[in-house]
Amino acid sequence: MLAVETMPLRGIKVIELGTLIAGPFCARMLAEFGAEVIKIESPDGGDQLRQWRKMYEGTSLWWYVQARNKKSVTVNLREPEGQEIVRELARDADIVVENFRPGALEKWNIGWEQLSKINPKLVMVRLSGYGQDGPYRDRPGFGVVAESMSGMRYVTGYPEQPPVRLGISIGDGIAALHGVIGAMMALHHRNVNGGKGQVVDVALYESVFNMMESFIPEYDVLGYKRERAGNALPGITPSNTYATRDGKYVIVGANNDSIFKRMMLAIGRADLANDPALATNTGRVPRAAELDKAIEDWTRAHDLAAVLKSLEDAEIPAGRVYDPEDIINDAHYAARKMIEQWKLPDGKPMRIPAVTPKLTESPGGTRWLGPKLGEHTAEVLSALGYSDVRQAELRGRKII
Repeated sequence: MLAVETMPLRGIKVIELGTLIAGPFCARMLAEFGAEVIKIESPDGGDQLRQWRKMYEGTSLWWYVQARNKKSVTVNLREPEGQEIVRELARDADIVVENFRPGALEKWNIGWEQLSKINPKLVMVRLSGYGQDGPYRDRPGFGVVAESMSGMRYVTGYPEQPPVRLGISIGDGIAALHGVIGAMMALHHRNVNGGKGQVVDVALYESVFNMMESFIPEYDVLGYKRERAGNALPGITPSNTYATRDGKYVIVGANNDSIFKRMMLAIGRADLANDPALATNTGRVPRAAELDKAIEDWTRAHDLAAVLKSLEDAEIPAGRVYDPEDIINDAHYAARKMIEQWKLPDGKPMRIPAVTPKLTESPGGTRWLGPKLGEHTAEVLSALGYSDVRQAELRGRKII
């Protein structure tokens, strides 16, 4: 097993009070870099993610990755004795990660005010749809709503069609990353600047909104409303997705002036390469449709492999649209060790994504896959001083 002693977050204790995606993804990254993450789950089935998407032998394959390196402890948060377990765990914790609706933890007597009194150095990462205050705070907020409210859905898709969803839960993922960044900033402030613990308030819609580039300034100053543009990159030409003869797709970014010229020469369009009006992006944008047609006329006449070879030889930024099989068989993924081989509980082999980002001196890694429900309850409660008899009593009353 990978040694935690070399990981950058060794010695950091995290309590995860969350389900599904945003909170657990945030805590997962902390666990991947050496933090001890104690995931609190309901004794009645645990995190619903255990049952989401594709299953194998009764457990979601997603679960094994999302919960890797975590300890599963079952606690009924609605019961006072369960709440007391969380308060005891928080006494020496560094971070609590939670993604319940605002006010839920306070109702259970384990909110920020209660836990920070016990542990003034505690950092609490709170992920919610709309944040901990404001007129929308009490609304249920999922990633899909955050993506819509932030403007992301408005610009995603084709102009003649309704806004579309990205193929992954991007809103939850972006919020989770903001949670990790906020936690690291708060720990630095506490440990280096002599500060105290604090709340990291992560709203899903704000996290996605943070990625929206010039969406607001362009509208505010120029009255320009960025619209859906399909696979094109509006105002930057040529940059698009093109079909090949064998039914594949190639992404091409030839919008730099010198790259554009090389691109046109590579596809046999010296007339366009040497057209003074197309020498800069300003001149190319009004003729985007013409340039896209010229490129796709060429790509449709060749198979993907030949297209990629020609563009690589001409030093044009381009790439295929990868499916899972492409990723697993890709030489660069392999060289960068981005696919790990593990075994499911019954011994069946399974490939999973490796840990990123890569640190040269203190890298993270996978130590174990997502645990069974309550797998670490006895271990963690014993460390808190709960005897076997006391644990058996709590288990019998469904507190744990």
